[in-house]
Amino acid sequence: MTALPLERPRVHAPTARRERVLLAPITVTPSKPLTPSHLKGLLWTDVMYRATRQLADVTFRSSQTTYHPTEQTLGFWEFLDRTHGDRAYGQCSEEEIGELYVAFRAEGIRAPAEALRPYADAVEHGWVHPAGRRVLDLWSGHYAGLGLHDPGLLAHQPPGLGLDETLSWLKALRLCVDQREVGGPVHLDTTRYGLPLRQIVTADGRPNYLACALRELMPLTADFDEVVLLYDRELDPDHQQLARVLSLLGPRVRRVPLGRVPIDGQVRSARHGGWEKNHAGALLASARAEYDGPVVRLGMRLYFIATLGPGRQQSFDAALVRQCLRRAERLLAAADTDPADGLTERLSRHRKDHVYVDPYRLTSSLLGRRGPVPGRDLLSAVFL
Repeated sequence: MTALPLERPRVHAPTARRERVLLAPITVTPSKPLTPSHLKGLLWTDVMYRATRQLADVTFRSSQTTYHPTEQTLGFWEFLDRTHGDRAYGQCSEEEIGELYVAFRAEGIRAPAEALRPYADAVEHGWVHPAGRRVLDLWSGHYAGLGLHDPGLLAHQPPGLGLDETLSWLKALRLCVDQREVGGPVHLDTTRYGLPLRQIVTADGRPNYLACALRELMPLTADFDEVVLLYDRELDPDHQQLARVLSLLGPRVRRVPLGRVPIDGQVRSARHGGWEKNHAGALLASARAEYDGPVVRLGMRLYFIATLGPGRQQSFDAALVRQCLRRAERLLAAADTDPADGLTERLSRHRKDHVYVDPYRLTSSLLGRRGPVPGRDLLSAVFL
C-alpha cells in the first residue's frame, strides 16, 4: 500500500524556483456529443493551462480511465450490451451514440452490482467499451480542430490508488465512516469542517465520482504548490469536499466553478439530448466552412470564455459565435509582432493571489477597445 504523507515536511524552496501547479478539470463521460457547456469547460481549461505554463510548471491531469468505474458509465455500457448485443460502433456518429445514452437514462433501470462488476474489473486493466472508444476517437478530432491540449483521451491512465487504498488514506486522516463490515456504505466524513457527510461507495461496492476523484488526486497533490479544480458549478458541494481533503495533504487548493450554457433559456442535462446543431462537431464544421483554423480557434475562445463568462446568464447564440469569429479574424490581422512588454509580464497581470492565470480576465483583455493590440506571441502561445 502506498504510504500516506500525513506529516510531510514543508521545505522552503529558493524563490527562483517555478511553482508547481496541478490542473485537474472535471472529465466528460464519453457517451454523447460535446455540448456548449462541455466546450466552455474545455476551452476555459485549455487557456488556463497554456497561459499558466508560461509562468509555472503545470501538470494537466484529466484521465478518462479514472472515472470509467462510475455507475453512470458502466451502467450505460451494460445497457448497450444488454439491449444491442454485439452492435458495431466503429461507424456510429456521436449523435447516434448520444441517442442511445438518452434511451439508457430514460429506461431508469439500475443494473445490479453483479452485472457491472465484470465491466469494472475490465476497466481497471485498460478496457473501454467500443461505443466509448468511438466517442473518444471522434472527440480527439474535435480537440485537434479547436487546438485543445489532449491530456490522453485514448490513453490508459489508471489512478495512483486502488479504492481500498484510498479508503485507508481517508481513515488515517479520520475522514472515513466505513460500514461495509455490517453491509452498509462508505461515507466521506468532513463534518468537523462544517461539511455534510457524503456517501462515496454504496453498500454493494459502487464508487461515485467523488470516490474516483480521490483515487486520482490524493496521491498526486503533495508534489504541487497549487491544485486547481475546474468543474460544473452544480457539482460544487462535492468539490468543496474534495478541496478540503486535498488541502490536508499540503497544497493550496483553488476551486474554479463554471456555469453551464443555457439553450433557449434553459439549462438541460445532456442526458435529455437537445444538442442538435449546437455540439462541437456541428459548430466546427460551420465555422471551418468560412474561416481558417487560427480564426476558428481564437474565435471559439472569445465566445465561450470572454463572451459567456463564468456564469450561466447567457443562452447559446450562434450569431454571437459568428461575431466572435469575425472579431478573431480582425485581431489576428492586427496582431503586434513586436509588443513593448514581454509575454510573461502580460500574463502575470491576470493573476491575483493564485499561481494560475485567469482565463476570463486574459481572454476579455483581447476585446478591450482601448487596450493594447495583442501580441502575436501571446496569441500563438495561448489561443492558437
